[in-house]
Amino acid sequence: DFDKAAEAVKQLKDVKQDDLLIIYGLFKQANNGDCTGSRPGMLDPKGQAKYDAWKKNEGMSQDDAKEKYVAKAKELGASF
Repeated sequence: DFDKAAEAVKQLKDVKQDDLLIIYGLFKQANNGDCTGSRPGMLDPKGQAKYDAWKKNEGMSQDDAKEKYVAKAKELGASF
C-alpha cells in the first residue's frame, strides 16, 4: 500500500503546506530511517522546513512511518 499511496499522493491538488510537510517527513522516515545531516542554514527556509518535518519522526520505525504515511494519504483524499 505504501508504494501505491506514494504514487497517489503525487496526484493530489490543493494540499496545504503543513500536510505536504507531514507527508514528506513520513516518506523520508519510511525510506531512509532517522534524519541525517545537519539542518540547512537560514538562507534555505524550504530546506529547513523539510529537514524539520523529517526530524519530527526521529525514532519512529520505518514500518510505522509507512503505516502513518498511508493513513495520512487516505486522510488527504488519495485514492489507491
